[in-house]
Amino acid sequence: MAAFCVALPAVAASLLLLLLVSWKRWRGARAKRHVLIVVLGDVGRSPRMQYHALSFVQSGFAVTLLGFCNSRPYEELLQNSRIQIVSLTELQKLPVGPYIFQYGLKVVFQSVHLLWKLICREPAAYIFLQNPPGLPAIAVCWFVGFLCGSKLIIDWHNYGYTIMGLVHGPSHCLVLLAKWYEKLCGRLSHLNLCVTNSMREDLAENWSIKAVTVYDKPASFFKETPLDLQHQLFMKLGCTYPAFKARLEPLDLATERSAFTERDAQSGVVTHLRGRPALLISSTSWTEDEDFSILLAALEKFEQLILDGESLPSLVCVITGSADLGVCLHKSSSGLDLPMKVVDMFGCCLPVCAVKFRSLQELVKHEENGLVFEDAEELAGQLQMLFSKFPDPAGKLNQFRKNLRESEPLRWDESWKQTVLPLVMDT
Repeated sequence: MAAFCVALPAVAASLLLLLLVSWKRWRGARAKRHVLIVVLGDVGRSPRMQYHALSFVQSGFAVTLLGFCNSRPYEELLQNSRIQIVSLTELQKLPVGPYIFQYGLKVVFQSVHLLWKLICREPAAYIFLQNPPGLPAIAVCWFVGFLCGSKLIIDWHNYGYTIMGLVHGPSHCLVLLAKWYEKLCGRLSHLNLCVTNSMREDLAENWSIKAVTVYDKPASFFKETPLDLQHQLFMKLGCTYPAFKARLEPLDLATERSAFTERDAQSGVVTHLRGRPALLISSTSWTEDEDFSILLAALEKFEQLILDGESLPSLVCVITGSADLGVCLHKSSSGLDLPMKVVDMFGCCLPVCAVKFRSLQELVKHEENGLVFEDAEELAGQLQMLFSKFPDPAGKLNQFRKNLRESEPLRWDESWKQTVLPLVMDT
């Protein structure tokens, strides 16, 4: 009887160990081709993470994408049966208590909410996290990975504490706390990706984190818009925005004319109008690290040049669409990331004028695919130079566009297969 009593706990422990091993094998088998992608932000405004999701699916993985669903993601993402989008609840700003109390409550809520959402998901081989924002997501994702055997991959787009510093100042207690947290918890990952070589070097030197640079690349749907499609867009916009309407109606009423293009009534051929205005584009993420006052001041100087008798075209400035020139005002809170809007513009062979910061030279090559400026005065001078003989085919603007066409940069899909896929398969 005594021997039985001694043997019983040993047998029970052995059975428990066997069950645990079987359970982990079962989870591992199910998790092998599944990835959890976490964005503690708006999924629809996170194109890089949407690209990651599609690339994982194309490589045979199933993907669960967790994030806020404030804007609509790409249709390709919504129509893919191997991608499940899980909506996270965003805690709205509370009208009571000091800011630190509100922020602390938000962090606690997001921690519990994200933990619950991740635990309830199917087992995954990888938890793939966008940073920033990483507070509290890095710690929560690491903890879930520890419990479930998932490997944590962090994709560093920037540093969260530097973005907070734009609002509160670099010496604010919350900024210092966020920096400490980001630096400590960032080392818990199995694999780190980042968007520039400058960031890779900074992570290694100052954070002791080894990362692999994965540059943003334009998706395959970013390309030059054919002239007939441009004409259709301009005609449609002209119904709402007078700047896109023709200044003079054509003699032949069957001819379609916008401010920029004209479709011949007989042949149906679309051509650019002689003396058309130039179209300038500047997309924005509406964050603190973009200063639109630079563009507005440059446009005022450009207009003054016209008033002073300079031979320059009229300018139509829009936030998105087909254009002759792109302007990027992204300064980067850390100086280490790159503006994805410029990547997309280059994918459409659109030359860019971009405001200068530390790592920009990894994307914009001055006098090759665009120009770099430091202030409104310099931007105004560049606009004057680029548009002085507009739309001369031999002008600098068309030379930049030609260089972009000839460079034929890698698209996202090919780049991802060359850089990220081998890392994931070896991790």
